[in-house]
Amino acid sequence: AEYKGSAADGGRIQRLLKKREQEKKQFEQRKIQAKEDNRLDIDKQFAAKTDTTEELLKNETIGLVSLQDFKRKKSEIESAQFKAQQKQLRLAEKNKKKSQPRVITDKLSFDVDEELTGGGNTNKEPKKRKQATTVNEDADAESQNNTENKRRRVGIGKNPFVDTSFLPDQEREEQEEKVKEQLRLQWEQEQEKIKNEKIEVTYSYYDGAGHRKMMVVNKGMRIEQFLAKVVPEFNELKGCSPDHLMFIKEDVIIPQSLSFYDLIVNKARGKSGPLWNWDVHEDVRMTTDNSKEKDESHAAKVVERRWYEKHKHL
Repeated sequence: AEYKGSAADGGRIQRLLKKREQEKKQFEQRKIQAKEDNRLDIDKQFAAKTDTTEELLKNETIGLVSLQDFKRKKSEIESAQFKAQQKQLRLAEKNKKKSQPRVITDKLSFDVDEELTGGGNTNKEPKKRKQATTVNEDADAESQNNTENKRRRVGIGKNPFVDTSFLPDQEREEQEEKVKEQLRLQWEQEQEKIKNEKIEVTYSYYDGAGHRKMMVVNKGMRIEQFLAKVVPEFNELKGCSPDHLMFIKEDVIIPQSLSFYDLIVNKARGKSGPLWNWDVHEDVRMTTDNSKEKDESHAAKVVERRWYEKHKHL
């Protein structure tokens, strides 16, 4: 049998249990109250100290308000807030300057006689002032150079002893773009010089029989422009436009949008010879090897389109 004590002990145990339950309830209540207080303090800390523009507009504009009055009120509120912010910034800067310790520097003196005598002549004062001002100017220039060097060094964050050519570099890319632009302009100038060079074009107006002539033109001239200059040379072509004519060289119909420069630069070839030679000559070499290209050039032909359509099956 287990001894549970006397009746007095049992009553005391019951009282202690009740007391413990009450203390537990009080502790839980204090814990909940502490959480609520902390949450309220946090909300107060993060709450906006000044009303926003929208809240001020709501307070200022009650009921129906015209658009002009609304815009005027909004601009006034925004300007007032901007002025308040500027004022706070000025106060903060002033407090910051006040909080910084003031550094007192000794005056520079380069007069040895004054240091030895303890006073010296009054005539030497302008000389000393001049020397001090020059020293101060040199110091200001040196400090300015140092600040400029620091600003330049801000962008330098790479090890100069490591190959970083594969990394993006804004300065290097700008230099490359400048070089590319210079080369492009130089190339365009050279091409313009080539286009302005003169060439002799031997051509023949063909209507079943050849009528050979020669014309001096620029390399940059288009075939369409060349045909327009050919029309007045022949009575048979009066009333024709370049669209009614065809330009044929080495058995190839050449589009009118191309120029002589395009054919020369690209080294184009036709069925029976090159398209960049505009004179007439024959290859006098005794060659029977088909693998070797013949250096022969034939006269270009100017043909009416209707004549070509009529006789192309022949």
